[in-house]
Amino acid sequence: MCLFKKKAPKGKALIFSAPSGSGKSTIVHHILDIYPDMEFSVSATSRQPRGEEKDGVDYYFLTEEEFRSRIAENGFVEHEEVYPGRFYGTLKSEIKRIWDAGHVVIFDVDVKGGVNLKKYFGKDALSVFIQAPSVEVLRERLVKRGTDSPEDIEKRVAKASEEMTYAPQFDHILINDDLQKAFDEAEALVNHFLSK
Repeated sequence: MCLFKKKAPKGKALIFSAPSGSGKSTIVHHILDIYPDMEFSVSATSRQPRGEEKDGVDYYFLTEEEFRSRIAENGFVEHEEVYPGRFYGTLKSEIKRIWDAGHVVIFDVDVKGGVNLKKYFGKDALSVFIQAPSVEVLRERLVKRGTDSPEDIEKRVAKASEEMTYAPQFDHILINDDLQKAFDEAEALVNHFLSK
């Protein structure tokens, strides 16, 4: 457990990816609490907000047409059509904003986005794949979250099996079977990476 706020060196990036429901957002928020010099990269999406999500805080919510227009204008570092008509991506303007503030950027992105960001940032990025202990645990977490329809949950669970095949392309695989242990392991990985 971290008892103090740590100062992060500038010029590095942290990439956290996982199938939906693996706990990556919880782990990313924990890391952000420890390192005040890190800044969360808000992704863009063409999906509708869920629950209490806010534009510009949780995501930049774009229409499908707006998203396609930004793609045509080369406005993304990376983007992916995760489901037909449902896009996610990292805006170049968002990275510029964070770098201009002199902060370390931290990403909470889908698996393909994580692979693409690692290619983009290379050795200046640490990529971590967070995985639930099993597909059944993943399903239970998505149901408890209460933000998706049963049909969307089944789509996410089916997609998780495919997404897990990308795990070897990440620097580290973190199994989230106990949240405190996952926090400790994530802190250790980040501390080691930032100390290089």
